[in-house]
Amino acid sequence: MLDSSHLLFPSHFPALRRNQLEMIQVNLGYRCNLSCQHCHVDAGPNRTESMDRSTVEQVIEFIAKSTISTLDLTGGAPELNPHFRFLVEEARRLGVRVIDRCNLTVLEEPDQSYLAEFMANNQVEVVASLPCYLEENVDGQRGKGAYDSSIRGLKTLNALGYGDPSSGLELNLVYNPSGADLPPPQAGLEADYKIELLERFGIRFNRLYTLTNMPILRFGSLLQSQGKFDQYLDLLRGAFDQNNLINLMCLNQISVDWQGYLFDCDFNQMLNMPLVQAGQARTHISDLVAEDLNGATIKVAEHCYGCTAGQGSSCGGALNGLAGAFEQKLTVSLLGL
Repeated sequence: MLDSSHLLFPSHFPALRRNQLEMIQVNLGYRCNLSCQHCHVDAGPNRTESMDRSTVEQVIEFIAKSTISTLDLTGGAPELNPHFRFLVEEARRLGVRVIDRCNLTVLEEPDQSYLAEFMANNQVEVVASLPCYLEENVDGQRGKGAYDSSIRGLKTLNALGYGDPSSGLELNLVYNPSGADLPPPQAGLEADYKIELLERFGIRFNRLYTLTNMPILRFGSLLQSQGKFDQYLDLLRGAFDQNNLINLMCLNQISVDWQGYLFDCDFNQMLNMPLVQAGQARTHISDLVAEDLNGATIKVAEHCYGCTAGQGSSCGGALNGLAGAFEQKLTVSLLGL
């Protein structure tokens, strides 16, 4: 795989400062039952990195002492971590909202019996990756058979109440482009998804999130091999919208890797750009006091343009339209603007 990290520096991306911490995104490991073409984590069946029980307990201890209101679980396939269910139950016991970033096909893995029922019983919000509503596009990115398995997974979740507004069980889907393009407008694509999935399969969901592909790891390597890396970065830079800066996910969230070390976001984690405090090379979850992060500088590089291009991109989808709810972030988050 071609390394793209050195191509992201130096950077002229605007400087950012952190607000009060509200969300913690925990990467439970890089093992996954799929090897998706666009994966910025380079996850797959042969990866062995997995968060151990003691680190999971340190995450729980930190949540209990902090202002965290949301735990966002990712991977790889986070459900393949043997401590996934323990972490979910403990976080829910603390009254924390839990998000599971699910690839849907994992619901059919042999060792995942009753996984969907477990998540429904614990009111876990499912954010499910479905990069297109067409079989050819999904299987092209994720492997043959992934589309059919994903549809079966969505039907399983629907049968438990997911996607039904009256149930309280949130089911949100994630779209990402198949190549070196920006996502189309989120609202229009969501409407298309809802029509297609309902008419063809009777599937319902709450919201669609559109995400921009990041030029790092597997996707960054693909861009280099196709001779499109510089062209793609130019696309992201050219579509920069400073209005998206006040809604960036890194302003009120941190990312934790499988060993418990901290990063400003999941993308920085993959680029080995650790969150640091004074006098430390990197910071571990067991050493962190949440209040210490207030006003701290966030590390940036050229990949950050992916979050601010066009309609913007975050783990919660497009950023445009959110400014009214987050106007107060501007005064404490941006330097020199």
